[in-house]
Amino acid sequence: MNENNESIKKMMIILSKGTLENVYAAFVLANGARMEGIEAEIFFTFFGLEAVHKKKLEHLHVATVGNPAMHMPTMLGGLPGMEAMASYYMKKEMEKIDMPDVHEFLDILTASGVKLWACKLAMDMFHYKKDDLYEGVDEVITVGDFYQKSEGKGVHMLFV
Repeated sequence: MNENNESIKKMMIILSKGTLENVYAAFVLANGARMEGIEAEIFFTFFGLEAVHKKKLEHLHVATVGNPAMHMPTMLGGLPGMEAMASYYMKKEMEKIDMPDVHEFLDILTASGVKLWACKLAMDMFHYKKDDLYEGVDEVITVGDFYQKSEGKGVHMLFV
């Protein structure tokens, strides 16, 4: 229930960044919604499309530059190899808690009924085709289409 004593019926998650931490945040939130019986949909736009791009989804990195949670100076985060090293250690920690890799997590999400939408504008901008995407992406849609899918009482939108 939210503050108006209305139950949450659907989570509409917008993913605009392709960093490991943002992708997993969106996936965990969508999965958690489904586990609670709440519908969930993810709209992949701009660099968030990398999470569903067949050639890129297994090569996501942790953002080391401009990320205050890294607790390191920006200059240090920009050194060659720092992003790869941070990503390696993050993935190792995720393995320890049985966190699935990106492709497996997408399989879990689609099997649980999460709808995956790719942004038409971003697809056009990056010259991606539907065939470039993970097979579970339901459709390439416009922002207007996404808003129409977001209509109704009990729908919450979250930008990651």
